[in-house]
Amino acid sequence: MNYEPTIGLEIHVELKTKTKMFCDCLNDPDEKHPNFNVCPTCMGHPGTLPTINKEAVEKLLKVGLVLNSKVAEFSKFDRKNYFYPDLPKGYQISQYDLPLCGGGELEIEGGGKINLERIHLEEDTGRLLHPEGEKYTLVDFNRAGIPLMELVTRPDLKSGKEIEKFAKELQLILRYLDVSDADMEKGQMRIEVNISIKKKGAKELGTKVEIKNINSVKAASAATDFEIKRQTEKLEKGEKIIQETRGWDENKDATFSQRTKEGSADYRYFPEPDLPPMKFSKDEVEELRLGLPELPAQRKERFKKQYGLTNAQVEIFTIAKNFGDYYESVASELDAASMVTHLQKGYKDIPPAEKHLPAKLHALAANYMITEFPPLLNMQGMEINELEGIKITPESFAELMVMIFHEELSSTNAKLVLKEIAETGLHPSQIVKEKNLGQTSDIEEIGRAADEIVTKNPKAVEDYKKGKVETIKFLTGQVMALTRGKANPQIVSQLLKQKLSDF
Repeated sequence: MNYEPTIGLEIHVELKTKTKMFCDCLNDPDEKHPNFNVCPTCMGHPGTLPTINKEAVEKLLKVGLVLNSKVAEFSKFDRKNYFYPDLPKGYQISQYDLPLCGGGELEIEGGGKINLERIHLEEDTGRLLHPEGEKYTLVDFNRAGIPLMELVTRPDLKSGKEIEKFAKELQLILRYLDVSDADMEKGQMRIEVNISIKKKGAKELGTKVEIKNINSVKAASAATDFEIKRQTEKLEKGEKIIQETRGWDENKDATFSQRTKEGSADYRYFPEPDLPPMKFSKDEVEELRLGLPELPAQRKERFKKQYGLTNAQVEIFTIAKNFGDYYESVASELDAASMVTHLQKGYKDIPPAEKHLPAKLHALAANYMITEFPPLLNMQGMEINELEGIKITPESFAELMVMIFHEELSSTNAKLVLKEIAETGLHPSQIVKEKNLGQTSDIEEIGRAADEIVTKNPKAVEDYKKGKVETIKFLTGQVMALTRGKANPQIVSQLLKQKLSDF
């Protein structure tokens, strides 16, 4: 290909605050009644005056600090003038030349860094609804005035895949900071892609095209790759690219023209006369910095070091933060249980030979959670990051892991017990006792079951003698079924091999 893309992003994020940006109406994205959370101020009635939402400003500054942006010592709001049905005042309060944060960077998977231009704060518009088959449009102003963070990158991206990595990492950071749920399907995070194509090595950039109306990270990636191909093919044919705004049609997997693009001069920016400028001291900024929580990249490194988990396990516990928090509670219970065991044995310090036990318990718990929790939660209409109301407490789950580790319960019966806990909330020891599910290592008892299975399966015995060693797995399964999963599978396998060698 003789052409290369230049891509920058404009990402809008609805901030999670109690009230709107410039009035005291509730900021409730789940409000079902249209035009319910509105007032004269956010509806732009004459004589009303806006006031700045301090919570929204602080949340944006936290994002800037995490992304290594420079917090402005002096910042202000501006009026961005344009007329549209979903903009009640006829202008939007935004920021132009003095944004709250300038510069910054975000490292994406694979080690690349995407540089930022700015992060500023503005108010959201209303929502337009187009009833199918009708010739009119409805306007819901519940969203009008919600605090909206806009993050603008430098034109550092080169592909849809890089956009996907950037957006996913940014989503995680926003959720860890608790500044936004960043749910693209709900419009809480919107990605606009600015893309141009130029000849390789050329200094002058091509004509910029903006892609809007993207409702998922994957759609942003697909729309970008389509647009790279579309523009490249036009240039190769000698055709010109026009500056325009395009939308994304998921049904056709293609972009489509919406309108020619305005320039910043068309918005006639000027300082917002009804709001005072904002000043931030170094002490105020440092106080915000000290209050920052652990971030996704930090959690990944800590989980690897503290719990000895694999990269794949760490990824799951980082992306699904609540799931990872639950795992940490389980790990804490396992550590406490291990310490109690050592004290009961009369140890003052953990013997070197037993220091590996917590690590093995941590790995066991991680494997069980990742493989067994999703189907159990799905049965209750829940996802792995939605653990409110789950009946499996960290204490109960940790107790179950200890029972499995000490071979007091077979893996088959462990799954039955876990399902029972999920349904009833009972402790595993109580379930095991009531249903008589405890694992047995009694050689005589297991031997009698093995004899019965060997007698009932002469063909399997003959196959084993002929060298089909995998037959032992079938016979072991039959013994486990006969003992209702109570027999220790290692002992079952050993006894069967011993009995079959005597034939």
